[in-house]
Amino acid sequence: MSRPNSFLLVAITLGLLSSLSQSFRFELQSGHTKCIAEDIKSNSMTVGKYHVVNPNEGQAVPENHKVTVRVTSAYGNNYHYAELVDSGQFAFTAAEAGDYMACFWAADHKPQETITVEFDWRTGVAAKDWSNVAKKGQIDVMELELKKLYDTVNSIHEEMFYLREREEEMQDLNRSTNSKMATLSVLSLVICLSVAGLQLWHLKTFFEKKKII
Repeated sequence: MSRPNSFLLVAITLGLLSSLSQSFRFELQSGHTKCIAEDIKSNSMTVGKYHVVNPNEGQAVPENHKVTVRVTSAYGNNYHYAELVDSGQFAFTAAEAGDYMACFWAADHKPQETITVEFDWRTGVAAKDWSNVAKKGQIDVMELELKKLYDTVNSIHEEMFYLREREEEMQDLNRSTNSKMATLSVLSLVICLSVAGLQLWHLKTFFEKKKII
């Protein structure tokens, strides 16, 4: 394999890896909660790291800048909980597919405080520490690049099957919804015709009593 092609593989790999991670900074008002959702498929590895940006550099993080963090699955199962901390991390293998929530809560303070949090959340291939893989395995750069690409292709392959399953679920839901809507439409039509018939019968009876017709 030529050197330009190896650089191309690295670029493709890094681009795919970046799509599997979320790294950002957000602000949290004291007394409020902010949640971040991540759609994770079953048996995928996920890691997260977070820390509060210290407003007083060189000193300890103030108590009123500490947060409580909880990570839960779509079914409400707890995967991480930390109370009144300024930093932390979590790692687990998802036992169930769906939207996982990482919620940050800051205690109420007067006056209100604005807390800045840096959060890095990675899933799948992006959750692996490739530098440690290279050190432990004692492999060269080219082998590492190929291993990254191989694992990324496997991840995409699994993701395609996962998306296909989700698509089938959505199609089943659409078919069920369409069937219910059709039944409801027929029922509504029957009710409307029945009400119209009753109204005509009532008017006919009324006019006959009044000897109008």
